[in-house]
Amino acid sequence: MSLTRRDILARSITLGCSAAASPLLAPMSFAAVPSDNRLVVLILRGGTDGLDLLRPVGDPGFAALRPGLLRADEKPGIDLDGFYRLHPVLSELKGMWSSGELGFVQAVSTPYRDKRSHFDGQDLLEAGTGFDLPPQAVREGWLNRLLQVLPGTTGETAFALGLDQMKVLYGTDPVNVWTPETEITLDRSARRLLRKVAAADPDFAAAFDIAFKLTERGLGERMKDQAKAILGREKEGEALKLSLSENGHVLNARFAAERLRADARIASFSIGGWDTHRRQGEDIRKPLLQLAETLLTLKEELGRRVWNRTAVLAMTEFGRAARENGVGGTDHGTGGAMVLAGGALRGGRVYGDWPGLDEADLYDRRDLMPTADVRDYAAAAMQGLFGLDRDVLEGTIFPGLDLDDRAARIIP
Repeated sequence: MSLTRRDILARSITLGCSAAASPLLAPMSFAAVPSDNRLVVLILRGGTDGLDLLRPVGDPGFAALRPGLLRADEKPGIDLDGFYRLHPVLSELKGMWSSGELGFVQAVSTPYRDKRSHFDGQDLLEAGTGFDLPPQAVREGWLNRLLQVLPGTTGETAFALGLDQMKVLYGTDPVNVWTPETEITLDRSARRLLRKVAAADPDFAAAFDIAFKLTERGLGERMKDQAKAILGREKEGEALKLSLSENGHVLNARFAAERLRADARIASFSIGGWDTHRRQGEDIRKPLLQLAETLLTLKEELGRRVWNRTAVLAMTEFGRAARENGVGGTDHGTGGAMVLAGGALRGGRVYGDWPGLDEADLYDRRDLMPTADVRDYAAAAMQGLFGLDRDVLEGTIFPGLDLDDRAARIIP
């Protein structure tokens, strides 16, 4: 396969960077824009069970559908409003709820229906398309399309961190990438050679300049120090390796906060582990804890001033079946929950219309019926944060969307 000049630029540089440092593999992206507001998008991969994360205990049908899962918990959950209870693992987020910095959308989904494939569901989620425009027809992710319409974004202030594929970032707007385990070393001869090669081309020069900066004592060393601090290890390599598998969400959140405190305004990365077909009572605890730690880390590391200008949207490709299965889990479903956080959001409430859990109210008589589109709330957040016109949201970022005005309430 031949590489064009554009391919090379899109992957930044090849000297000193691993193959994982490609924008086609990047789960975190940053961009600087004139606005002082920030947007963080978390993709919860695997099909998050919104009925477990945010339990509708006020519906009499809920306990009947999930007797085993409810018995698996020592605590019934954290009461939010008399109808909904938060999963007990998320108890440390109650303070954010009380202060209006945490909210939810229940019974929400993308337009994806029936096939319940992770791959197709995530493709549609990240493409931001509807029934009339399949995700395969869109070569760009909706977050990259956002970057394209915002003034002032530059390649030098766009970064990606990690290894997961993030199609929400695909597109023509440049996204520089870096992964914590990448070792970048450039001696003086290599630097001189690269500068000569790039001298006549501003685009190449900009890419190489980023590489030079990454070789300096700075980001890479700080990430390694953070890894050691998290794990209490002395061996740098071991600490970093373990941190990526067990504590990568914390490193991502810290790195995101560092960039957002500076010039970055947009960040996106993923949290996996939500495919709970078996032993959900046990297996869902880890990703829930990672979600809580991510939100708490973002708030702490951003500081009050920046956190108050930040909106965090956590979304998944689909929810899970309303009824627990025979092996203590739940199968792929349709409607689910969306998590909203940040000082820029109007939290302390659950958005969306509750459809009910009677069999006749379920989608296909098995799943929570979606009553809201995840794109409405993403669009409303972007409209409130960056002042985008409705026609841009409905025509460019989410083509074919008919924006629900009720979603606009999430931004004060």
